[in-house]
Amino acid sequence: MSKSRIPTWVSLVLLGVALLAVGIPGLWVYMSLTATKVHPDLQNIPSFTNSPSLPKWTGAAEQSRQILRASMSENNLAGLSVAVGIDGEIVWAEGFGFADIESRLPVTPNHRFRTGTASIVFTSAAIGLLLDEGRLKLDDEIQRYVPEFPTKQWPVTVRQAMGDVAGLKTEDPDDGVLTSSHCERPADAVALFAKEPLLFQPGTEYRDSTFGWVLLSAVVEAAADTPFATFLNERILRPLGMLDTFKESVTNPPPDAATSYNPRFAANPVYGLTPLPKFDYSCHAGSNGFLSTPSDLVRFGMAINRGKLLSPQTVQTLQTPQRLASGQQTSYGLGWDLKTVTLAGQQVQAAGHNGHFWVEEVASLLTFPERGLAVAVMSNISFAGTPSVTERVAQTFVAQGRGPAGK
Repeated sequence: MSKSRIPTWVSLVLLGVALLAVGIPGLWVYMSLTATKVHPDLQNIPSFTNSPSLPKWTGAAEQSRQILRASMSENNLAGLSVAVGIDGEIVWAEGFGFADIESRLPVTPNHRFRTGTASIVFTSAAIGLLLDEGRLKLDDEIQRYVPEFPTKQWPVTVRQAMGDVAGLKTEDPDDGVLTSSHCERPADAVALFAKEPLLFQPGTEYRDSTFGWVLLSAVVEAAADTPFATFLNERILRPLGMLDTFKESVTNPPPDAATSYNPRFAANPVYGLTPLPKFDYSCHAGSNGFLSTPSDLVRFGMAINRGKLLSPQTVQTLQTPQRLASGQQTSYGLGWDLKTVTLAGQQVQAAGHNGHFWVEEVASLLTFPERGLAVAVMSNISFAGTPSVTERVAQTFVAQGRGPAGK
């Protein structure tokens, strides 16, 4: 009696499964063994500050240094930079680790990092200025300002686009329609996605959208009758003393810009870092592609919450959670992340924005209007866990000061 034979295709499938079973764990082991730890000794991570923290906050600054160093060692981060502002004054700013691994250049508070999508708060503030001046209305349809944006299956308003409830898509990192193009004006970028249909009826779902904030940048430019970048520079960045904040340029890289890195495997820096290629972020307009420092982000956050830029009523409008048609409340205002945080045993309202770049966070701004507190943390690698570090730093300063006074 002849023995039964396994069909060839089954043998190939079994061989493929076996190779996967051996290969994937093997690749994991290889990446683990060949990964270089940037800072093998957390206590020897270099740090640099332009001036010591104010005496009242020395203890909180020292605790925060340990938090940052531990996070860098645990997550294998190249560099981090932090700034803390209280009652309108920056009380501590310090850089940690390397702005460039190869040259071992230490991070200083003056090094510029990518903001990622944290720059959305700048665009939100630009719209806030136009609201205060009566040059724009939130419930106007987009086409009033950007007629080249085609009418969709449902109307879309400025408010809906700002609240990320308009049904607009976000850029697919694998497609990169914005990243693979160059734009002189936001309207040039709008043309790249203008024909895309809405994903859902506006007001029925929440979904963050890169395209939405590019479109809103075009709205700002039209309502202000001024180029978007010029309006941002003249009305927000320079008046607030944000001299280290500007749109990134591939052809004219600025001094003191930290080298950006990405995890080389499994979206996790512990498996090693690789330099991130340079991209043209001109088409992202106000949604991404800015360079800044934590000190500048803190200056911006304090100015917003102290009424130095916008009217208190407009700030409240921008920092109020949106409601869907179902009645469900989102945790997002008009360009602002909103959350409740426990500080010194009390529930405190926080407003800010995390900056995603290359999928995950590279920067976080968190403000606590009731406490007069603003904290920003930035890194030169994505997947840096900046939101949790920012919150923990805020905890240390509130715990020491037991709640600095408000405005």
